Amino acid sequence: MPIRFYNSITRKKEIFQPIKDGEVGMYTCGPTVYDYAHIGNFRTFIFEDLLKRYLIHRGYKVYHILNITDIDDKTIKRSKDENTPLGQMTEKFTGYFMNDSKWLKIIPANEYPRATDYIPKMIEMIQILLKRKYAYTMDDGSVYFNIQSYPDYGQLANLELKFQRSTNRVANDEYAKDDPQDFALWKGWKEEDGDVVWDAPWGKGRPGWHIECSAMSNYYLGEHFDIHCGGVDNIFPHHENEIAQSKCATNHKFVNLWMHSEHLMVEKGKMSKSVGNFYQIKDLIDLGYSPENVRYQLLSGHYRTRISFSSNKKHEGDRVINRISDLRSRLIELGAISLANGELPAEYGIFINKLDDDLDAPGAMSIFFQWMRNLNTKFDKGLYNDVDIGKSWEFLCALDSIFGIVKVESTNIPPKIICLADEREEARKLGDWSKADKIRDIVRSKGWIIEDLSVGYKIKNSE
Repeated sequence: MPIRFYNSITRKKEIFQPIKDGEVGMYTCGPTVYDYAHIGNFRTFIFEDLLKRYLIHRGYKVYHILNITDIDDKTIKRSKDENTPLGQMTEKFTGYFMNDSKWLKIIPANEYPRATDYIPKMIEMIQILLKRKYAYTMDDGSVYFNIQSYPDYGQLANLELKFQRSTNRVANDEYAKDDPQDFALWKGWKEEDGDVVWDAPWGKGRPGWHIECSAMSNYYLGEHFDIHCGGVDNIFPHHENEIAQSKCATNHKFVNLWMHSEHLMVEKGKMSKSVGNFYQIKDLIDLGYSPENVRYQLLSGHYRTRISFSSNKKHEGDRVINRISDLRSRLIELGAISLANGELPAEYGIFINKLDDDLDAPGAMSIFFQWMRNLNTKFDKGLYNDVDIGKSWEFLCALDSIFGIVKVESTNIPPKIICLADEREEARKLGDWSKADKIRDIVRSKGWIIEDLSVGYKIKNSE
C-alpha cells in the first residue's frame, strides 16, 4: 500500500512521491521566540515529529529545516517592553524552545536557520519581485506584494479575491482571511523599531514575516521541495503569502505537499491564561507529566482533527505508558534483545497500513494495543516461543521509533533508593521477608516501586 497524505492545497489525499527517490525535503515553521512555547504550539511540532519519524521508519532520508523567527512584530514589541536587546531576548527563548523539544523527545531538525541571519537572501528575493512587477515600493521605504498580480492567490486558503472585500495594503504580519490585502515584504524603519534595522536598496527597515520563510526554505531546500508543514493558523496569511512570493520570485512550483495540524483545545476550551488552562512545558513538568504521556495525548487524535488536552487524562496516559513499559521489561527479562532478528508479527502490517493512510495515529495505536493485550494473555498462559518474543521486541521498537512513547527506565534513580533496593535484595536472598517488605514500603513512600524479576529487580517511578 502506498503512503497517502492529505494535501491542504488540493484538499484531497494523494500518493506521496518525493521529488528525488528515497529523499525528502521538509520545511516546518518554527517558533516565534518572544515567549515560551505552549502546549498548543507543541501539538504542531509533535505532529511534524511523527511525520518525520514515520518517513524515516519507511526508509526515507529526511532533510528537515525548522526556522527560528527571531525578527517580527512580536519579537520587537517584547524586546522593547523588557528593555532588552532583541538578540539577547530571542536567544533566551530559543534556548527554552530547544530544551522543551529535547524533553519531548522531538528529533532535532537538520538545520535551525534564524531569520536575522538571512536578511541578504530576503533582500535578493524582494529585488526580483520588484523587477518582475509583483511588488512596489512606498515613500517610507516599505515594499509590498501586489496580490492582484498573482492570479492564483488564495488557492491554499480557498479564497476567491473577486468575492472578497479587499483594502489597499496591510503592514501587520497577521490578519484575517476575509480581508486580503497587499502584504509587506519589507517594512520601512519607524522610531519604535529602534536599532532593529537593515539597509536595503529601497530604504532602511526590516523584513516582513512572510518573506523570511520563503528565503530560508529556498536557501536550504531549493526553489521546489517536497513538504511544508505548520498549524492551520499558518494557512492564511502566512503560507498563502509564502506561495505567492516564492512562485513569483522563482517561476517554479514552490511545494508539492502542504500538511497542517488542527487546533488543540485544552480542558475542552480554547487555551487562555484567564481561565487557567494555559500550559507551557514547564507547567506540565511541575504537574508530574512524563514526555511520553504528553506525546501520547497529542498523538492519540488524528492530526487533522481538533483534540482536547486535559489534566483529567493524565492518569489514563500514565496507565497506557506504564503498560507499554511493563511489556518492554517483560520482553527484556525473556531475552528479547538477543532473540530479535528483524521479523515482525502480522499485526505490524495492519499497523503500517493505518499510518500509510494519512498518518492515522489513533488507528495504528489501536492495532498495537489490541496486539499487546493478546500478547500478554499468551505470555500469562505460557503460550509463546522464542520467535514470538523476538517478533514482539521488533514491533515494540517500531512503535517507539514512530511515536516515541516507550518509557525507558530512568537512569536518575537516587543513589539512596538503589542502596535500599540492594539491601532488600540481600534480605530476600536470606529469606528475611519481613525486612524485605519493610524496605519495599520505605522505597514506595519515597515515590519509587521495586518490582521483583525472576533474576534481580527493577526500580521505577510510582507516578
